[in-house]
Amino acid sequence: MEEISFDSVDKALKKFRPYLLRDGGDYELIEVTPDGIVKIRLLGACVSCPSSDMTLKMGIELTLAEKIFGFKEVVQVY
Repeated sequence: MEEISFDSVDKALKKFRPYLLRDGGDYELIEVTPDGIVKIRLLGACVSCPSSDMTLKMGIELTLAEKIFGFKEVVQVY
C-alpha cells in the first residue's frame, strides 16, 4: 500500500479511469488532503448520471481504500 499523496491517488485512479471513459464520463482530481480526504469533480456523462454517487462510493472509494494507506473518503466537488 502506498501512503496518501496526490501522486499516489492519481496513479491508483488512472487504473479506474477507463471504466468511466468507456461510458462517456471522466473525473478531475482536485485535491488530496493530509487527513485522507480526496476531492474529485466528475465530468462528461458522469455529471448527469443517476449512478454517479454509486460510482464515487462503490467504485472510486473502494479502489482507493484498497490501494492507499491513510485514505478516508471521496468527496465530490461541483
